[in-house]
Amino acid sequence: MPADHRELSFWFDSLVESGTDTLVPRPGLRRDARYDVCIVGGGLTGLWTAYYLAKADPALRIAVLEKHIAGFGASGRNGGWCSALFPRSAASLERAHGRDAATAMRRAMIDTVDEVGRVAASEGIDCDYVKGGTVAFARDAVQDAAARAEVAEARQVGVDALAYWGTATVRARFGATALRAAPDSRQAGAFGASFDPACARVHPAKLVRGLARVVEELGVDIFEGTEVDDWAAHRVRFTSTDAAGEQFDGTVIAPTVVIAVEGYGAELPRVGRRVLPLYSLMIATEPLSDAVWDEIGIEHGQTFTDYRHLLVYGQRTADNRFAFGGRGARYHWGSRISPDYDRVDRVFTHLRDTLVDLFPQAAEAQVTHRWGGPLGVPRDWHATASYNARTGVAFAGGYVGDGLSTTNLAGRTLSDLIREETTELTSLPWVNHRSPLWEPEPLRFAGANLGLLGMEVADIEQRLTRRPSLAAKLIGPLTGH
Repeated sequence: MPADHRELSFWFDSLVESGTDTLVPRPGLRRDARYDVCIVGGGLTGLWTAYYLAKADPALRIAVLEKHIAGFGASGRNGGWCSALFPRSAASLERAHGRDAATAMRRAMIDTVDEVGRVAASEGIDCDYVKGGTVAFARDAVQDAAARAEVAEARQVGVDALAYWGTATVRARFGATALRAAPDSRQAGAFGASFDPACARVHPAKLVRGLARVVEELGVDIFEGTEVDDWAAHRVRFTSTDAAGEQFDGTVIAPTVVIAVEGYGAELPRVGRRVLPLYSLMIATEPLSDAVWDEIGIEHGQTFTDYRHLLVYGQRTADNRFAFGGRGARYHWGSRISPDYDRVDRVFTHLRDTLVDLFPQAAEAQVTHRWGGPLGVPRDWHATASYNARTGVAFAGGYVGDGLSTTNLAGRTLSDLIREETTELTSLPWVNHRSPLWEPEPLRFAGANLGLLGMEVADIEQRLTRRPSLAAKLIGPLTGH
């Protein structure tokens, strides 16, 4: 844990720099207590759940227990995509649950993007929300085929908004030299792109910290510096440490316990192998001029990526920076999580080179911030929102990096499940889904890092052969494909 929370990400640093938030921790829980609902984890899943429960039933006594500060984990470090992406593809959901279920899931995710914007506006959460959509560039013929296939797949489940943009459209919008084609593609610019209007650019730390403020105003108690050691039906055991370092061990008794810890749950015995903590890292540049952004073509509110196998993602921030991230950091033995793993020079160099390869106008821009952190990956890459009425224990997570929006859907769904309401949300195919456990070590270590290496090899192979990667196909079962 850094000595200064602003070091966690550009997003947190900007809160302090602007005077929006001091990031001073709230007091911890220093007594045994009774609540109606005890939520473990002060990120977006926990806070959205608290928000919708408090809105539905203001009489509920709700506590949120957070080890560090609200938003400490992925909620305050992510790429700021409030998207309709779900970790499992529509085709995969259709195979497992049928077309109607896949369509319902996709439409629920699309509505979730708008719901986050509605709540932010109604509750006065200024989180730089602008719904500008996602551009996914196709930089060679194989990527172009993938873009066309994704659009066709979306239409197959009744979602027509996803569009394919041809070469002429891409060049008209982003300029003939604004986007380089992939190396060795023999193409002067991008082949094409897909465009998904169901995505908003968001400042994630403003969202999660603003949401924490709102739920407190609704009467929810948030205790920071309060680490949960274990839980069982109707009971949560915790340890809190005050500023002087004095510890207090206590218990919360609650009919309902919500576990909302995402990748950090891998270190807790009762979650353990249900999730694998996979690191994603990011960089942010200094602000660029409006003239440079006009040349680049990325508008405010737009997010962007391409169709490589080793995922990258970016946005134009409200203050005209590139915020750009991607995979590439390895998995650590025993699902170990450490602040030392948040920064990997090799990955930061790769991100910088990739950004400049995509947009040469970024070549002279100084990188001002570097950060990272773990996200939660289930064995089948299938997120869940689950509730056991017998034990009163709810669990949501496994977002595989698509959590900024999916957490909102989780919060609404858990609120309905906990209150025993039967709604459209409680019938979605991810409800009460239980993923298989990850393999024990050393198989987990070998498989996770083999999957990462395989994606790197797949991109190289595809550039050289100009054909769909055989490596990607072979490694697909490890990467959710």
